[in-house]
Order: sequence, then structure tokens, then C-alpha cells
Amino acid sequence: MRVVVAVTSLSTVAMLLYPLLAREVQLSPTQAGLFLGGSIHDVAQVVGASYLMGQTTGDTATIVKLLRVSMLALVVIVASAAYRGRRLEIDRAGAPARPAPVPWFLWVFLLLVAAHSLHGIPEAAQPLIGDTSRGCLVMAIAALGVKTSFPALLETGWRPFALLLVETIWLALALLASILLIRPG
Repeated sequence: MRVVVAVTSLSTVAMLLYPLLAREVQLSPTQAGLFLGGSIHDVAQVVGASYLMGQTTGDTATIVKLLRVSMLALVVIVASAAYRGRRLEIDRAGAPARPAPVPWFLWVFLLLVAAHSLHGIPEAAQPLIGDTSRGCLVMAIAALGVKTSFPALLETGWRPFALLLVETIWLALALLASILLIRPG
């Protein structure tokens, strides 16, 4: 949970600072969407930061972030399959430890992506589904806020936080440099 708090904290700071940085270096709306969607860790903060900059930036950032999430789902499934074949370890109580299953919500996510991509969700249901999705996202953000404890974060120590901070800065700078290098003119 402490890692989640640290990542959420860094994402919140990024949500506030990265749009200012995108404006400062004069990124186009699409470039800003690529930057925000590619560099902010949490979906909620990507949405919050990007739609403040406009519809095009928000739409682009959301697509980029959801593509990142989709890739993460595939990484989790492949990693789970790779470790499933290894011999079972013995836990502290002497019972065989089971390999970690793929979380159920990843299967639901992939099923919904496939259903929507194959036009399996009726057009009339999409506004209700969209409203429900946004409501769930707001509840998830609120739940993270309720579970966030800065004293618990401090108990983790500075090394894990420093690693997350360096990774966050590196990701933002690498992505920003890539966008600036391929910017036309």
C-alpha cells in the first residue's frame, strides 16, 4: 500500500506541474497529450491534468494512458504464465505456495476492451457505461485519499521513494526529450 501512496503522491505532483511544463516548452495539444499520458503514472491524474489543457490533449493523453495500461495487463499475464511453470515454493507454514494468479480485474478489463473494439456494446448503453466509469474513477480516487497516510509513507524509508522519484523524473525527461526531438520545424 505504501508504494501505491508514493506513486499516487508523485502522480498528483506531476498532475500539477507537467501541464505547466508542457505549456512552457510550447507543446501542441497532441504532443502535450503524448507527454501527459506517457509520463503520469495514475489514470485519474492523467485525465485531470490533460483535460485542463483541452479536449484534444485530454483525448490523446487518455488513449496513450489506456494503451500503457493495456500493455501492463499483457505483461502481468505473461509474467504469471512464466512463473506458473516453476516449482512451487513452500511457505512458512509448510504448505506449498501457489503461484500468483492473474488478477480478475485484468481479465474484465481485457474483456471490455475486446467487447467495445468489436462493437459488442450497444450504442445506447455507452453513455450510461461512461457515466458509471467516471463515477467509479472518482470513487477510486477518493478511496486512495482515504487510505493515504503520509506517516506510513515515511515509515517505508527514503530509498524506495527515491527510486520512484528518479524513475518518475527519468520517464518525464526521456519522453519530453523524445517529443521535442521529433517535433516538426
